[in-house]
Amino acid sequence: MRYLLPAAAGALVLLLLTLAGVRLLGGEDDDGPRPDQARPGTVLLVPGYGGNRAGLSRLADRLRAEGRTATVLTLPGDGTGRLEEQADLLDAAARQAVTAGAPSVDVIGYSAGGVVTRLWVERHDGAEVARRVVSLGSPLHGTRLAGLGARFGGAQCPRACQELAPGSDLLDSIDGALPGRLPWLSIWTENDETVQPPDSARLDGAVNVSLQSICPAARTAHSELPTDPYVTALVLDALGAEPLSEPRTCPAA
Repeated sequence: MRYLLPAAAGALVLLLLTLAGVRLLGGEDDDGPRPDQARPGTVLLVPGYGGNRAGLSRLADRLRAEGRTATVLTLPGDGTGRLEEQADLLDAAARQAVTAGAPSVDVIGYSAGGVVTRLWVERHDGAEVARRVVSLGSPLHGTRLAGLGARFGGAQCPRACQELAPGSDLLDSIDGALPGRLPWLSIWTENDETVQPPDSARLDGAVNVSLQSICPAARTAHSELPTDPYVTALVLDALGAEPLSEPRTCPAA
């Protein structure tokens, strides 16, 4: 018996160490499966408030010229309805792309499209499908313009406008840190006349870049972000096969 007790104790210690190892490797800090970063898949581009696809269509053409499959989503209705409905549309497009054989999706969210993408990540486990995300001038903490509309605009401020007001219930619901191991690049312009303050685009856990911090001469307005040559170069680099890193110098336009 005296020999069995140390053996049992040793087995118990081994079991505890094994369980501890499992917890360290895949316990509470594990956010679930993630796509292979070395295998770029389909690019989905999410328009901003109102659903205008023109600027993103030009960016999609540039991505296709690089050999990528790129699709600009058509938002439901007039693009001013519930952002959660738009996130549902993004989820359907992402799952369809993966079902069709894509290893993952990269998502580009312009303006309110970045909020839609953040909502999709939060409520649809988007990090399990999205390899990388780029947001362009996105009011992730709201914009004063929407706040004024929600307060004084009445019917002139539809559902999406109300949800983009600072402190809205929707924005508060997605104000936490990003899931682990989801590379996200958030770019904004200091000349943004629509998203005020411009650094409302800053996101905890993302690579955050003011365009003017690396390209001081840039005079890019909010509406020009999807077609700006500097921004396009940053997007192409961010969605490439190399690991996402913080840009330090202005790219060649």
